[in-house]
Amino acid sequence: MSHSVDEATLAKISAAQTLNGVPQQHRKVPYDNIRQLLSQHARTTPEKTFMIHYDADGNHEELTYSEFNARAHQVANMLHEDLGVQRGDRVATIAYNHSDTAIIYFACWLIGATVAPQNVSEDDQRIAFILRNSEAVICFVRGEYLERAEKIIHGSGAEGLGAPNIRQIVQVGGTPRPDYMQFHEAVKNLPTSYLGDFTPALDDEALLVYTSGTTGAPKGVVLTQYNLLVDAYGMANWQAITGNQRLMCVLPIHHVNGIVATIMTPLYVGGSTVLNRSFSVNNFWRRITAERVHIVSVVPTLLQFCVEYAEEQIRQGNPIFGAGIKRQDLTHFRHLMCGAGTLSMTLVKNFEELFGFPILHGYGLSESTCYNCHLPINLTWDEHRHWMLDYGYPSIGCPIECNEMAIFESIGSGQMLGPGERGEICIRGHNIMKYYYQRPDANTETFKFNWFRSGDEGFYEEDERGRRFFFITGRIKELINRGGVKFSPFDIEEVLLEIPGVKVGLAIAFKNDYYGEEVGAYIVPQEGSQLDSETIIAHCRARMTFEKRPKVVVFGTDIPVTTTGKYQRLRLQDLFAEWEHTQFRK
Repeated sequence: MSHSVDEATLAKISAAQTLNGVPQQHRKVPYDNIRQLLSQHARTTPEKTFMIHYDADGNHEELTYSEFNARAHQVANMLHEDLGVQRGDRVATIAYNHSDTAIIYFACWLIGATVAPQNVSEDDQRIAFILRNSEAVICFVRGEYLERAEKIIHGSGAEGLGAPNIRQIVQVGGTPRPDYMQFHEAVKNLPTSYLGDFTPALDDEALLVYTSGTTGAPKGVVLTQYNLLVDAYGMANWQAITGNQRLMCVLPIHHVNGIVATIMTPLYVGGSTVLNRSFSVNNFWRRITAERVHIVSVVPTLLQFCVEYAEEQIRQGNPIFGAGIKRQDLTHFRHLMCGAGTLSMTLVKNFEELFGFPILHGYGLSESTCYNCHLPINLTWDEHRHWMLDYGYPSIGCPIECNEMAIFESIGSGQMLGPGERGEICIRGHNIMKYYYQRPDANTETFKFNWFRSGDEGFYEEDERGRRFFFITGRIKELINRGGVKFSPFDIEEVLLEIPGVKVGLAIAFKNDYYGEEVGAYIVPQEGSQLDSETIIAHCRARMTFEKRPKVVVFGTDIPVTTTGKYQRLRLQDLFAEWEHTQFRK
């Protein structure tokens, strides 16, 4: 038995980790661990650039494979020799995108330790809970967050703060505080080869990341070194990513997308990555041009920012990519990976028609490491547009080769569904997590019929070659259940986005005495638009049945999102509370 997972559930999890009946023990990667992969590139292509890092001020740092490997080994020695971190220990970070942060991650993996990265946009109590739950022993903290980290780690349990399991804080950057070990000072003279005498295994835990749901305690997702490597292998193969290509990271690397899609995947093939402190629409195309980036991973909200930026450039008489950048400067650029948030067909059309670059739409979860499916890269432009625009939702594509996907009845009966039938998206493969940490309840429900249950509703259609193209229609918990009839918010939102002047339109299920739930619309207008409720309702009346269309419109400016850009619709329900007792009539 392991971490409160009973034998029966472990058997179901093992079944969910098979691929066409083949268990994870039959490896799809040729490496024994992440250390071997990194060391191989450092040995065979030592002078090749692995990571280019831009800080918040635009300062530029470049690390070759040899340099990155040496620094990671120095930090591994500090972890093991100076901090007493053992194989299997958890190491937390309170940081942001930086080469230091990436090096700390790899140093942990070199010695078989697990990284527990914290999302600094979470509230203090939530971070404190995660630190306690993770049982991390060391916490690396950027200088900017040191005061906050002290409060979180040493705070009062009565306030939900405090993480007594953290035995030492290490300061990374900033004005040195004499009461803390200084990261750069501690590692600069250490050997560049790891002195330890053990070798990590592929089944060693590598990442402990926490789900960003809006209700209940966060769930810790445990990913192994094999999970990270096999998903990187699957993505690289699917997108034909090779060692002469460069990816760019603009998403936070406390999340699997930033870590796996744009750090592990280029590492796997011996390519390069451009790590940005954060997304900046002003620098986006400039960095792609300057660094000869081939692929970048984004979320839909960033695509929307790009569209708005292009429209502003057009008004100023500049090229859509910004002043000084011409389309011929981007002939090297291939495509954008896009997942995590809700991608509307309206945004697909606007972006692809403006920029002419394909969006390689995909889908995945932390529990399944990162991406599980993508649109194929060999589609013609007409085929691509067909799958993105002709089914009411943009397709998330076909399963990559390290996992399989299917649609099951949403009630959890284990009944598999056929083409066109809506149900729960379920995944099985070598990239399925080890388990939820210390959550036997969640493990039992999530793996109840030997597949990983995503909690997302979707369907698939087949092409003439028999390939299954999947679609996501919404979170099952966010479906609007009006009098027993369920509506996907995505369907309604496509109609809302047709209305001129709507920047963001979200369909919200709110409590109602007469039907259990009713349909509301939360609208963020474009700047300068003169939208009113009557205009929204009139458009919806012309396009949808009474049952499906929004009955109430609330305008706002703020949109609750996760750090990966997923809209958090459930957090908007309280805005519709005054209509709980209202009966809406045709």
